[in-house]
Formats: sequence, structure tokens, C-alpha cells
Amino acid sequence: MPEGDTVWRTAHHLHQALAGTELTVTDFRVPKFATVSLVGETVDEVVARGKHILVRTPEHTVHSHLKMEGAWHLYRHGSRWIRPDYQARAVLETSGWQAVGFDLGIVQVLRRTEEDRAVGHLGPDLLGPDWDADEAVRRLAAQPDAEVITALIEQRNLAGLGNEYVNELCFLRGYHPQRRVADCDLPATVALAHRLIHANRDRVERTTTGDMRQGRRKWVYGREGRPCLRCGTRIRFTKLGRNELELRNTFWCPRCQPAVSPRPG
Repeated sequence: MPEGDTVWRTAHHLHQALAGTELTVTDFRVPKFATVSLVGETVDEVVARGKHILVRTPEHTVHSHLKMEGAWHLYRHGSRWIRPDYQARAVLETSGWQAVGFDLGIVQVLRRTEEDRAVGHLGPDLLGPDWDADEAVRRLAAQPDAEVITALIEQRNLAGLGNEYVNELCFLRGYHPQRRVADCDLPATVALAHRLIHANRDRVERTTTGDMRQGRRKWVYGREGRPCLRCGTRIRFTKLGRNELELRNTFWCPRCQPAVSPRPG
């Protein structure tokens, strides 16, 4: 599933293309909204809210979520789509652009006044104007016995972190992924998450190590069995989550992220 920085860039590019222009074609290829037309409405803005994208007109919001396979593409009129037509779930056209949402996990057309139905549950947005580090810490602290990796990826706590970021954050903070939230330095963790996602916001190739060379951009994520870039220990892998339906790939270095923190002295 795309991380919050990828979603932010997608919304930013859609905003650059669509904001201030009138919709000439709207085609929602999902049954509930198939007959809805926003033709004639002007796009006010396109914004990201965590991993959600909101295309706003004065009266309506087109709400989408990329889920695992989704993407928004921008095309000039007459250009051939890169992905097949049958994957399109939403098409928004202006005089200058076609914005096509492929394989979107969620497509909704809401009244602007109903946006909270879609995104009101989200915690503070790491890349949004509402970012509130203290509130993010408060929400995490309310789950003291939760595994830290599970609490960090919960969008109700703070919005925008995906599986890659939470794995990398645990490594950078030296937390075993199953460490209790109560045993973590939450202000420092939240501050690092904010710095890390902002550092990657404007670039396609993400790095959490500061090294852009192939194979050295991530500390642990996707590196099962390979040597830790810090200590050389083999990276381990498991699946963790609140339940069977939410299990996510989890990577850690057993030396840099010990299961039990060493006692002082």
C-alpha cells in the first residue's frame, strides 16, 4: 500500500493540473456513483489526508483511496493510457487534462459537508496543515500495551505512515517491533516520523538511510536474510498485526532491535 508521501505527491500533481479549472467530463465507474455528474463544477483544490485523496469542488468532494494497486495518472487529451481501460474507476476531465484513477480501492462522491464520513476518523496528518505532534503522542499513549509497530501504522493515531515507514522507524529507534508502546519514547518517535516522511515527500525514490544507492536505501524493510547495514546481523522477518486480517510484513535486526532492552549497567 502506498505510503503517505506517495499519496501527498499524487494529490499535489492533481492539484497543479486541475485546481481552478472546470470539469468537462466526470465518469465514476463504480455502481453507486455511476450516474453522478460533476460537469460544470470547478475544482477548488486537491489535497491528501493521510492516505486519502480529496478532489474538492464548491459543493462536492471526490474521495479516493489507492489501497494496494491504485494510482492516479494525468494525461493530455489524445494520449494513450498506460494502464488498460477496464482498470479505470474514475475519470475527471478539464479542457487541459484527463485525470484517471486506476484500480482505486475506494471511490466516493460526497457533499463537501460530509467529508468527515470518509476521513474524520483519522489522526493528525504527518504531511497536513493539521499536524499536531502532541495529539499523536496522546493517541499512541492511550494504547500502552499495543505492539509499537501496530500502533504506529494505525491511521487513527497518526495518518500517513505505511508498512515501510513503521519498520524503518522501529529500526531507527532501536525498538523490537513487538515492544510495548508504554516502553517507547513516544515524543521522539513521533518527531522522527515527521522528519522522515517530510525528507522524502518531494522525491520518488524514498530513503531512510540517507543513501540513494540501490540496495542501501532502507535499513530493514524488504531485506530479510541480508546483513544489517549497521552491524552485519541477518535481518529477520515475520508477520505482525492486531488480527489475522491485518498481518503485515515485519522486518528487524535482532542485534540493533533486541526483544528485551538491556538493563542499565
